[in-house]
Amino acid sequence: MKFYSTNNKALRVSFKDAVFNSLPADKGLYMPLEIPQLDPYFIKNIQQYSLQEIAFTIAQAFIEDDIPADVLRNIIADAINFDAPVKFLSSDTAVLELFHGPSYAFKDFGARFMSRVMAFFSGADDKLLDVLVATSGDTGGAVALGFLGVAGTRVTILYPKGKVSDIQELQLTTNGQNIRAIEIDGTFDDCQALVKRAFNDPELNEQLRLTSANSINIARLIPQTFYYFYAYAQLKAQGSDRVVFTVPSGNFGNIGAGLLAFKMGLPVEQFVAATNANDTVPRFIKSGKYEPKPSVQTLANAMDVGDPSNWVRIQDLFDYNLDNLKGMITTYTYTDKETRAAMEQLHHTYHYVACPHTAIAWLGSQAYRGEHPGSYGSVFLSTAHPCKFPDAISEQVFSKIKLPLGVEQLHNKDKVVEAFPVDYAVFKNYLITHK
Repeated sequence: MKFYSTNNKALRVSFKDAVFNSLPADKGLYMPLEIPQLDPYFIKNIQQYSLQEIAFTIAQAFIEDDIPADVLRNIIADAINFDAPVKFLSSDTAVLELFHGPSYAFKDFGARFMSRVMAFFSGADDKLLDVLVATSGDTGGAVALGFLGVAGTRVTILYPKGKVSDIQELQLTTNGQNIRAIEIDGTFDDCQALVKRAFNDPELNEQLRLTSANSINIARLIPQTFYYFYAYAQLKAQGSDRVVFTVPSGNFGNIGAGLLAFKMGLPVEQFVAATNANDTVPRFIKSGKYEPKPSVQTLANAMDVGDPSNWVRIQDLFDYNLDNLKGMITTYTYTDKETRAAMEQLHHTYHYVACPHTAIAWLGSQAYRGEHPGSYGSVFLSTAHPCKFPDAISEQVFSKIKLPLGVEQLHNKDKVVEAFPVDYAVFKNYLITHK
């Protein structure tokens, strides 16, 4: 399979090049030259397959012979070694839990798969691979644990000062080994801009072998399609084959993966993008004008993105046709006050403890069902374990959470972090002088 840039459809690169280069020189994003179409028999009988079998089928459709089949199976078995269960809160509304991996966030799917793919491709190369990643909360922790101890790699994580939860920060800063953390005195957008500038700096790229672990990397996007197919398989096993997915959306990589799955043949009736106050995409859907704005801090910090990178991929999937986009994506936006109320209501009504992002997704699913009643499965995505957000959840509700063992252990580790202003020269100098 070849890949092109969203800014240059004449460009052709291999999967390996797309993974390692991550961001084309023209500042577009890589997309598959052709969207692979899955066998209708596979879709019709998908409930018969395990998550790992589904993941292998999808991954091979994109990667083809670039990774031998037996190696790819082993990569998936090692990377996707946790569940993504669909749990019904009512007869027609369910939650897809994506926080059962080691960092307790959905980004474990992408980070773990990508790290092992990179390790395979760089196995015969003795040049150190420098992985740069900007995080608004959960990406950094998933990437840190996904790459921790992976030979031939070094990870540098940038996160915004004071805008991640305590547990998220511990996941970024207590790993040691080949993982480094930098606290930026700015927003996630500032962190992302520094990383993107580094990728487009010829001088820096001559000295370092740089790649990205953000969702701009195609190797992050592909494995996120796995759990949409797996969720559908679980619904089919329950006798339902109509589904609407509601996705808490920040950088729009998660819902972008869902839309890619739809283009591959997954029968989804609608996607709902539920956002916090960072509503660049909902405003675009309504007005047709894409007007990014500086991100603002909210309870759902992983969604605090003012200029979502992956939106260009979604537009590319729909040939930049706004009417087609509107036909497949419904958007809703929620305040912190509404988010807090939703977390309380979820616990009161269903005895379910949700993180802020999950609560926003539930609100979106409820709003869509209210406007579109009918017989279908409404599945909203739970993207992070609620234990990561003690300051966002009421003390009474938070007390009901059983903390995973790994969270308790984080508090016994030493935190190591650099602190930088929003200054590319400072960041670049650090990378050069700390090879």
